[in-house]
Amino acid sequence: MKFRIATPAALLAAIALTATACGGGSGSTPSQPSGDGKSFEFWSFSGINQKASVDEYHKVNPNVQVKLTEVGGSTETAQALTTALAGGKVPDLVLIQGDDLPKFVQQPQNFYDLRQLGADKMKGDYLDWVMSQSTAKDGSIIGIPTDVGGMAIAYRTDLFKEAGLPTDREEVGKLWPTWDAFIETGKKYVEKTGKAFIDNAETSVFYQAVNQGPQKYYDPQGNVVYSTSPQVKTAFDLSLKAVAAGISAKQTSFTEGWSAGMGKGQFAVISAPSWLLGQIRRNAPDTKGKWDIAKIPGGAGNWGGSYLAIPKGAKNAKAAWDYISKMQSPQSQLTHFLDSGSLPTTPSVYQDPKLIAKKDEFFSDAPIGKIYTESLLGLKPFYIGPDSAAIGQEFLNAITSVEQGKGDPAKAWDSALTNIKTAIGK
Repeated sequence: MKFRIATPAALLAAIALTATACGGGSGSTPSQPSGDGKSFEFWSFSGINQKASVDEYHKVNPNVQVKLTEVGGSTETAQALTTALAGGKVPDLVLIQGDDLPKFVQQPQNFYDLRQLGADKMKGDYLDWVMSQSTAKDGSIIGIPTDVGGMAIAYRTDLFKEAGLPTDREEVGKLWPTWDAFIETGKKYVEKTGKAFIDNAETSVFYQAVNQGPQKYYDPQGNVVYSTSPQVKTAFDLSLKAVAAGISAKQTSFTEGWSAGMGKGQFAVISAPSWLLGQIRRNAPDTKGKWDIAKIPGGAGNWGGSYLAIPKGAKNAKAAWDYISKMQSPQSQLTHFLDSGSLPTTPSVYQDPKLIAKKDEFFSDAPIGKIYTESLLGLKPFYIGPDSAAIGQEFLNAITSVEQGKGDPAKAWDSALTNIKTAIGK
């Protein structure tokens, strides 16, 4: 997952998308999905390990050919899809990150209404608030959720020990019942070690705190409230407080420096939704057994999650739907979690003994099934709107600018609001 501002070309493509229903001609959904069911082209974004699901699917469907392409980060994949929809040449199946989904839901005519392929019988398998995000105003369902994030803190036990801090995950969680306490713990760590505590303030503080309340950038009626939402302002101020406290390594998430910093011990803590655990394993394999997982300040929340959708112009929709229906069933999502750590969107498996008993050796045998489902079930769902991704990006940009010493913290909030208004027009 990466956070980038849409390029002018992508914005032009988005305008074209808004003006033109693509690939489906009349906009009606055919009664029968296209293709012979023997192959399909699948666009995913990197870092989410969809290859594991494709490999699992191949075991029981060896005659179906899947062309899997990792387009780039989540934002780049959404931009590529926008362009493809405008041009009429689309993949058969695409993975869309949750914050990018709403703008596509606004154009349901560009996608198969998955109710007509069987989604109406499956939707009760998934968390209501997750399923509602892929349901258009006309009732059509354009995406089936693959995973959610949950929230937790990944921390280095060896570095905590050197700093004289507790290392037991329960005791560590007690260090930070609030974000203010989290920042104070960071200051103690820095004083003891002279090293940074967190990787960066924008994703390890702002992006977590802003996802922990009932209202973020939009109100429940779909009106933008990013400039007046107490939840957003509080999260923004907390991130600047973390910067001012000097606890950040200033390593922007998903960059080479950030990846390398995990292995070098440049920071002791990362805010880690379930899907991020795999990246820590891959980026810092030599640190196996030195990490553990503790509760996030505030105890609950969600960052991330994705959906599978079939564009209307797909040539092999039949095979794409077969993949969705088989690989996103509750039992398949449970298997994917046990293999890769992606947290299921299907609450029926949250009490499954395999999920409850799941421990992660890399993270000191942390009970990740228990930790992440508790975080998820305690959250307050909020409305995600069509410009949520763009709004979040501008807040991240403003915080990063201050963190890198380029921005004035006293002007950062107003600067972010100005840039958001320029970006989305409201």
